[in-house]
Amino acid sequence: MQAIVNESVGARVARESATSAIGNETMVSLRALAVILVVCCGMYPLAVYGLGQVLFPWKANGSLIDKDGKPTTPENAVGSRLLGQSFTSPPYFHLRPSAAGSGYDGANSSGTNLGAISDKLLNGVADDPNTKDVDESFAGIKQLVRAYRDENGLAPDALVPADAVTRSASGLDPHVSPQNAELQVARVAKARGVPADRVRALIDENTDKRDLGIFGEDGVNVTTLNIALDRLSQQSPGQ
Repeated sequence: MQAIVNESVGARVARESATSAIGNETMVSLRALAVILVVCCGMYPLAVYGLGQVLFPWKANGSLIDKDGKPTTPENAVGSRLLGQSFTSPPYFHLRPSAAGSGYDGANSSGTNLGAISDKLLNGVADDPNTKDVDESFAGIKQLVRAYRDENGLAPDALVPADAVTRSASGLDPHVSPQNAELQVARVAKARGVPADRVRALIDENTDKRDLGIFGEDGVNVTTLNIALDRLSQQSPGQ
């Protein structure tokens, strides 16, 4: 009988000890969680924000530029050096196609999510005539190549840079390849009535080189390039 009582008491003590251990571990976990929340969700973001505002405030606030292509405040901004804008008229350089909303919509950044062998990506999709209120058409690479050649006065068999007929992952990329820009020079120069060499000089001035000379590819910033073209036209007599 005594053995049974001792065993019962021992079991109860063991249960209480286990419960106490679980409680202690729970409190330790909650304290660790509180510390992590304060550090990672409070102190770290504030530190990054503060350093950004002190060390490079223009970049930290969106790299906004004014009509002269110079750093500015939101009140005087015409765009951001980091975001593309949709240009479609002949006097301007054109960006690559975009899947962001209706095209370069900053509130709807997106790619196509189509695979490299997708029939839709290659051949496009025509609009369904049965749904007149919704435009379901999608320009495929074949249609985009044909349109690019036509708008730039290229031969029917002229090679077209890949970035001219494919959409970026964000839909907001402000850059085109130097090869893409070069094929647009004749159209832009003719539309603006300026020498092609002057347009090429502006391309060079607005080309962002590889990071550290090894990462990425050279890219022509179309947003700043088109701003520079407008400034050139304003400075040139008869423009």
